[in-house]
Amino acid sequence: MIALFGISGVTASALGTERPELTANEEVASIEKQDITIENVDDLNITVSARNAELEIRETAPAAESAPAVEAETESAAQESEAPRVSFGAGIQTSFLHHDTKAMFDGDGNAISDDPAATDHFRLNSLRFYVNGSVTDNIKFMVNTDINYGGSMGSPGDQGNDIQILDAVAQIEMSDKFNVWVGRFLPPSDRANLYGPFFSNHWGVFTDGVQDGYPFVFQGRDNGAVYWGQFDKVKISAGAFDGMSATGDTALIGAGRIQVDFWDPEPGYYLNGTYYGEKDILAVGVAGQVQGSEKQAYSVDFLLERKIGDGGAGSFEAQWAKYDQLGGYNAHYGRNDGGYVLGAYLFPTTSGVGRFQLLGKYAHARYRRGIFNDPDYDQKTTEVNLNYIINDFNARMMIFYKNTRYTAVYPDDNQVGVALQLQM
Repeated sequence: MIALFGISGVTASALGTERPELTANEEVASIEKQDITIENVDDLNITVSARNAELEIRETAPAAESAPAVEAETESAAQESEAPRVSFGAGIQTSFLHHDTKAMFDGDGNAISDDPAATDHFRLNSLRFYVNGSVTDNIKFMVNTDINYGGSMGSPGDQGNDIQILDAVAQIEMSDKFNVWVGRFLPPSDRANLYGPFFSNHWGVFTDGVQDGYPFVFQGRDNGAVYWGQFDKVKISAGAFDGMSATGDTALIGAGRIQVDFWDPEPGYYLNGTYYGEKDILAVGVAGQVQGSEKQAYSVDFLLERKIGDGGAGSFEAQWAKYDQLGGYNAHYGRNDGGYVLGAYLFPTTSGVGRFQLLGKYAHARYRRGIFNDPDYDQKTTEVNLNYIINDFNARMMIFYKNTRYTAVYPDDNQVGVALQLQM
């Protein structure tokens, strides 16, 4: 039985017999019928049974020869720790939509347009790619893209296939209270804009004449800079954004928002439309944007969400907004205002791999001050969803119905369909 050990500055003693101290690289042979304890090898005690056998401790390579390898490993580890940390993700929304548009009638009940045939079509509503990385612990970046789509309820002609920049942000994040973002992203605005289609509670976002009527370059975004900070349960943000790209006016757009969370806080700049039973939320937000001395838009939003049972939740969301010569849903009108209410119940019981959710929403928007003597009109939108939540926002299916009625200008329409959302 032969045992090999490399010894550097160790001591050896035979039980019951005193032995001289061993020095580094010393060779010891033919130690018979003893129990040997070699102590202090990298702070470990090693006991070797050498009874009726020989223990041979051979010289190993000098410690100095292995130093370069250790240094190389240390240097490699340091380089890895300093390397930028990058994460990638993707998201898809796709749907089948049955669209039934009604004939239009004048004030006397006479038809002024034909009753067009209903249409059925499949849509690729959104295809996003996400890139996030850290240059240092406090300097980060975010790049997100999406196809140029026509919205969750758009017609086939609205479908685009071009990939466009959604977010491209340099993020300086020194602490919860001091963060500066520069680039393209969502300006301070209403909650609906800050959660977007992938983190909303319902399917038919941005179709009611109220949500996210603020001016934008692409999907609610604009180019600019913002400061934002989280002060426990109070979050504030303020910034300046490019006016020419969003409205055609060279004056900058000033934007600001303040939000108070009375129950659980909502960390981060972007928001959710629901937390699917993970948080108790009671939040009020006020936002506004101005361009020059005459153009302005502002909104007030509210979210109440309470946990129910183990995994269930009851939600109530509301918003009122006014777009006065800045933003709005119809560029032919100088003023667009209105509000909506939304209620949802997420069942706590798991059915199969997910949980069912019932949701209803009603919105009323008004369009006034037609620029080309266009008649004033109102829009009333009713939406009902039956959702199946598999993995929160990463996997969910939505069966939806939306009815939109207009008092003038546009024909009434009904839309019904089923949608799928996946993210990773």
